[in-house]
Amino acid sequence: MGKAQKAPKGIAMGLLLAMLGAIAFSGKAIIVKLAYRYGVDAITLLMYRMLFALPIFMLMAWWAGRGQAALTRKDWLGVLGLGFSGYYLASYLDFLGLAYITAALERLILYLNPTLVVLFGWVVYGRAITWVQFGGMLLSYCGVLLVFGHEVGAQGSEAVWGSLLVFASTVSYAVYMVYSGEMVRRLGALRLVGLASSVACLFCIAQFLVTQPLSAMQVAPQVLWLSLLNSTVCTVAPVLMVMMAIERIGADMTAQTGMIGPLSTILMGVWLLDEQLNPWMVAGTILVMGGIFVFTRWARKPGSPQ
Repeated sequence: MGKAQKAPKGIAMGLLLAMLGAIAFSGKAIIVKLAYRYGVDAITLLMYRMLFALPIFMLMAWWAGRGQAALTRKDWLGVLGLGFSGYYLASYLDFLGLAYITAALERLILYLNPTLVVLFGWVVYGRAITWVQFGGMLLSYCGVLLVFGHEVGAQGSEAVWGSLLVFASTVSYAVYMVYSGEMVRRLGALRLVGLASSVACLFCIAQFLVTQPLSAMQVAPQVLWLSLLNSTVCTVAPVLMVMMAIERIGADMTAQTGMIGPLSTILMGVWLLDEQLNPWMVAGTILVMGGIFVFTRWARKPGSPQ
């Protein structure tokens, strides 16, 4: 009886964690757009986000590495590469792109990440792509293009440039996802996330010190509070919540629950940023979410290469 009650509770808690993690992740774009209103640039804003998050990521790496084997030279090179691609470059390009496009379009572009991971897996490892997956990909890209076309008509070349930057961010993170599999199995997810994120934080701080004068650290108090919120609620907390959700309900169900992310970004954008909820956005979001649902639903069919 106890075990029978415990299982539904575990599933309910896993679903709740997955939903909260997706919503927290999606809040990052809202916070960045709010901070831009105070005249801060992408490099400074990203530096503060990573500066506040660095101690937490270092603690995470230490905690997960207790009693584990020391990293080899190959491990450190892998951590450096993954930290650069997955968390530093992807975050920097994303922050740059958000200066030009709406938070809703940014989230829809980032939501294409699973399709790029599979495409890279096909190119690098020769993993098969089913026709159903291809159809889901086509549907989701049509949705992004629909919203993109509307924003280009409203904003012109800025929307093109911003979308390209965010798409490049998505590509950079997909590279991280493709090449992190082996290291996750060897080091563990929590330890790898802590180490790679710490490396990314150092890259961001170094970029600021090299390219910006120290006087650029003088920003509005609101920027500091928003950066603290971004680093904790929208960066560290969702990482932990998603990992705990995966432990309880598995990666597939966690990914499906994460579909609430684009919806929450759109609603928060309308509420906090005065972004418009137009028919193009609604139709594009439905296409993207439907395409990604089909794509992920058949991403691991029995008998397909892993």
